Amino acid sequence: MSNILVYAEIRDGVFKNINAELISAARTLAEGGGEVHLALIGGELDAQVETAKTYPVDKIFVCKDAALANYSSQGYAAALEAIMGRSGPGVVLFGATSMGKDLSARTAAKTGASLFTDCTELSLEGGALKVVRPVYSGKVYLETVSKAKVQMASVRPNTFAPAEASGSSAEVVEVPAGVSADSIKGVVKEIVSAGGGGVDITEAEVIVAGGRAMKNEENFGILKELAEVIGGNVAASRAAVDAGYAPHAIQVGQTGKVVNPKLYIAAGISGAIQHIVGMRTAKVIVAINKDENAPIFQLSDYGIVGDLFEVVPKLTEEFKALLG
Repeated sequence: MSNILVYAEIRDGVFKNINAELISAARTLAEGGGEVHLALIGGELDAQVETAKTYPVDKIFVCKDAALANYSSQGYAAALEAIMGRSGPGVVLFGATSMGKDLSARTAAKTGASLFTDCTELSLEGGALKVVRPVYSGKVYLETVSKAKVQMASVRPNTFAPAEASGSSAEVVEVPAGVSADSIKGVVKEIVSAGGGGVDITEAEVIVAGGRAMKNEENFGILKELAEVIGGNVAASRAAVDAGYAPHAIQVGQTGKVVNPKLYIAAGISGAIQHIVGMRTAKVIVAINKDENAPIFQLSDYGIVGDLFEVVPKLTEEFKALLG
């Protein structure tokens, strides 16, 4: 059985939550044999290597170079190709994040591997990777099998239970990057935070989202207060973003981000299909809307017909009392 390689995403020096989920998925795939390997790429990685050592992996391949201090798909794809040459994987897993989608596509093109994106289920049958992934804006789930020599998949966040950081005796293998600043054509000059605060909403377990009915940017404050009480993040529909009420970084939907939280509270969101495709896989959906015929109620597990400016503050107070 071939090895399973996980690309470990690092943002602003942080070992992302999705990595623990991918390690968990890889361990399941490797139950029939083979090792679970981790790929770390960047400039300075000493702290990230120590974090990686706490997870149940067999080997950690480290490719570090000053030229890789900032992410670039060209440089990272070259580094990951070098790691693949040492790891010998049959399957390579990525998070279905903005970085994971970008890097997996370029690396698959460079190596001739197959690639499935935004997967929600993974399994191996006779060495062939079988995945389940949503298509047609989530209306249909497609089951597909790859028979390529190297098979790649990006996995939707919050799909697999994360592996526990209990410590391991993983071997650390240094891999030469084989790149230089001169060889990378697209150079990152500056990184500007888009705002939004908290974790990336694609990794959030609880989301409180607002739509055009929020009326203005200041009114998002009541959603932020509720989110803080229940340990969640604030998101927005495209209508709210287009109106200037919220930044695009927290937009959920077809032209925003796809989220998969345990709890999704939609306040003043009608439920247009363009929004639904970004959050329909949430485990529990709570809708708050004055219009009892709003499409969002057809998808929600719980619905509250009422004025969000009255309902949301009451929810906040009730959660404060409940959670102390």
